Amino acid sequence: MTRRRFWLVIAAAAVAIAILGAVLNNQVAVYRGRRATAATRQQRQALFDMLRPVALSNCQLERFGEKNDGGYLMCGNLLDQVQSAYSYGISGYDQWGCDISTRFKLTVHQYDCFNTTEPACPAGKPAFHAECVGDSARTVDGREFDTIRNQFAKNGDQSKRIVLKIDVEGAEWESFRSTPDHVFEQIDQMSVEFHWLHDDRTQWIQSADYQAVIQRLKRFFEVAHIHFNNASCIDELDPFPSWAYEVLFVSKRLAVVDPSRTVSGLDPLDAPNSPTSPDCQPALR
Repeated sequence: MTRRRFWLVIAAAAVAIAILGAVLNNQVAVYRGRRATAATRQQRQALFDMLRPVALSNCQLERFGEKNDGGYLMCGNLLDQVQSAYSYGISGYDQWGCDISTRFKLTVHQYDCFNTTEPACPAGKPAFHAECVGDSARTVDGREFDTIRNQFAKNGDQSKRIVLKIDVEGAEWESFRSTPDHVFEQIDQMSVEFHWLHDDRTQWIQSADYQAVIQRLKRFFEVAHIHFNNASCIDELDPFPSWAYEVLFVSKRLAVVDPSRTVSGLDPLDAPNSPTSPDCQPALR
């Protein structure tokens, strides 16, 4: 074998080894990707299952707020003992807060630091705060943030029974993580629009924190209702049909679970958030 042919054979072998290594690395990446996809799908399924509503024998659902987006189902007959209301993320309108305040003759504390328009509620008792909710008291870009606990205390509501609605575009997760147990024990009912978070590249964040927050909330509340926001329908988060969804939590102090019944499908009072968009409610919940 000539020296030139020898080096050609060596070069060819090196190329073959490099190609084989690349193929193997690609196969490992595919395998790991499939395992990661399966794991995140299992995490989403576990979260989805945790949010399945239970049937309550003592809950009469009523709709408070707008006809579409901004309207929420709550157990109207279980609100009589509430002493104060909180509406987070109102974005310049708050028919939910006005309905609650007017019917039950109580103050509704409205919070938003991005849109500081104060909505009218002539028959109710609104108290607007140009402040947002978060996991700590801080100022960000000139906007004030504080915790649910501190906001209750500043309004003199630390020992009152509360009804709460929150729609804060993803800040609900950190807000709930920082909320102490005794604050959740004050809340009779809580309507929450949860939002799936995404990173700077608009990739959906698959976080175990979601399950941890819901597990903690379920220590204090029963899940009485869920409605998926059809303005956020998506296929990438199966089994979730949308990246935003509204959940009604009812305090275990009040809720009477009927184990003989199951909850599935839409309630007649449900309405699409966007009346002009296709709906994407799952057939069974």
